Amino acid sequence: MNRFAHNLRRLAVLAMLPAALAAGQATAQVRDFPNKPIELVVPFQPGGGTDALARAFADATRKHMPQSMIIVNKPGASGAIGWQDVINAKPDGYRLAVVTVELTTLPHMGLAKFTYDDFTPIARLNADQAAITVRADAPWNTIEEFIAAAKKDNGKLSMGNAGNGSIWHLAAAALEDKTSVKFNHTPFQGAGPAVLALLGGHIDAVAVSPAEVTTYVQAGKLKTLAVMADQRVKGFDKVPTLKERGIDLTIGTWRGIAAPKNTPPEVVAYLKDLSKKAADEPAFREVLDKQNLGFAYADDVAFKAVMAKDSAYFKTLMGKLDIKN
Repeated sequence: MNRFAHNLRRLAVLAMLPAALAAGQATAQVRDFPNKPIELVVPFQPGGGTDALARAFADATRKHMPQSMIIVNKPGASGAIGWQDVINAKPDGYRLAVVTVELTTLPHMGLAKFTYDDFTPIARLNADQAAITVRADAPWNTIEEFIAAAKKDNGKLSMGNAGNGSIWHLAAAALEDKTSVKFNHTPFQGAGPAVLALLGGHIDAVAVSPAEVTTYVQAGKLKTLAVMADQRVKGFDKVPTLKERGIDLTIGTWRGIAAPKNTPPEVVAYLKDLSKKAADEPAFREVLDKQNLGFAYADDVAFKAVMAKDSAYFKTLMGKLDIKN
């Protein structure tokens, strides 16, 4: 080999060194994952079912990884602000999101430019149905009485939700469609603030899950009139389903863990294993039971299929109900 060819080869090798070093460093970082705390973004205010689940999950991971998981509440725009924050984060596994069914509703309302495809699903942990809840001293004791009052007031009864485009907004809108009534939809930055507004007498009802009102129902401050489920909900055994009252409507949410798109497969595999171990922790299940949060684990593949199915369903539903931004 002449000197010219030798020098060219040497220059080519030197040119590849930075890329090789970077690849080696990236591999080492994946191999060492996690070597610092993981942030779990909750896109709603503290106090609701999503926040409760996130904190229970973070606690359950402590036994199964060398680092801690830190909860970061970033509420606003029915979850869109927190999710966009995670989508924009470096896809290294150190910033995750608690995702809810709104991930499949907001894009169809023009309230979000992202879709569920911008995330890498890790695991679904929970599924819950919507319910109609009012103050304990409200004049309505049955869902029939409440609907009759809504028809009489024609749009004056205020129904709180977790934000425009949230599942609880859609649940109330679907009830309007099924019963030919009108509500005054009142958005909040999460189910927790909506329930507090109900307790304070600022709104007439909420269409959130039993999990988000269970403490106040047990304390005698609120009463749930009906659940939008196929069967009665554990802990709310005396509360009828809408179907029992002749209203064919079943609608609810799910909650799970997701990472930004393009997160390294090795990191995703670690997070999947971590999530399964945390979900199997008795302490995690106990918190869900206490909060009346329905345990519904699904791995990443099954979770992605649920997202795709719900996205198609809510696109059709919102078109039918003519719900827009």
